[in-house]
Amino acid sequence: MGNNIKIYLENVSKVFGPDALNALALIDKGMTKTELLEKKGHVLGLHGINLEIETGKTTVIMGLSGSGKSTLIRHLNRLIEPTSGRILVDGEDILNLNALELRQFRRKKISMVFQKFALLPHKTVLENVIYGLLIDKVPPHAAKERGMAQVELVGLSGFENNFPGQLSGGMQQRVGLARALATDAEILLMDEAFSALDPLIRHDMQMQLREIQARLHKTIVFITHDLDEALLLGDKIAILKDGILRQVDTGMNILKNPADDYVGRFVRDVNRARILTCGPLAQPGTPTGDTRLNAEQTLESAFPIMAAAQGPIGVLANDGALLGVVTARQIMEALIQQDRAKSTLVGSDI
Repeated sequence: MGNNIKIYLENVSKVFGPDALNALALIDKGMTKTELLEKKGHVLGLHGINLEIETGKTTVIMGLSGSGKSTLIRHLNRLIEPTSGRILVDGEDILNLNALELRQFRRKKISMVFQKFALLPHKTVLENVIYGLLIDKVPPHAAKERGMAQVELVGLSGFENNFPGQLSGGMQQRVGLARALATDAEILLMDEAFSALDPLIRHDMQMQLREIQARLHKTIVFITHDLDEALLLGDKIAILKDGILRQVDTGMNILKNPADDYVGRFVRDVNRARILTCGPLAQPGTPTGDTRLNAEQTLESAFPIMAAAQGPIGVLANDGALLGVVTARQIMEALIQQDRAKSTLVGSDI
């Protein structure tokens, strides 16, 4: 385990049922999740999970309903206890924490944003944000100061005295995010945090989370069933099926090199223009005009710029160095190539 690993799950398995250890032994011998339920009445949540979560990065856990993603994230703050395995945070096995230590761990080191907001309706925005701080005996003045900083960070300045019922769904979710950030926890767990929002508000929240993460560099574990969301937010993506990790990699590598047919079918219909970036397309050449693209800029965002260009456009690295140039033809060819690769995947059911 490297020095940059914040959370490490080692051979973590979870079986729900009264005889979990014996049921897990049957899974180890080859029994499937469906067979375990039909023959033994036990439910396999996770099996043999080995996962490294990097410090200061966003790791997205994704899969379809029943894949085990919500079960996994609840292991990280011990809302669910594993049947077997170890869970290390900063090198310490949190399964060894006693009740007091676990309470302190949940208050200080790890925070959670829920899908259903979980706001107190009789308290104002600011009161909701600082509620946990006051329980933790933070002086009221200091709590309000810290709370207001988070209210401003999530774009809710001027609404701190409103009640949740006076806010839209997206604004309520911002309150939930501000409340989690107010604890100053190093780890942020987000379980389907944006899935209850309508598409436009959801996209706004995704972009705001990216902006906040660029400033704060939290260790974020984000659960979703939406591949576009995973690709937009995740530095790394872990894909689960039936409680088993099928692939862990960057979004780009998963798109280019799916580990198996399941992952290949999973990523088949993704909008690649929103994911592919300009950097890998840069070729030696001289830019025409003063317009420049960033290496991490997506092809989707580059389209209108390329359409107005009269020739090759320069591509810049983060440090401002010129990597090369791209043309509209290159972008089109890259997308066509990806579509052809996508069309070779067989089967329609995941």
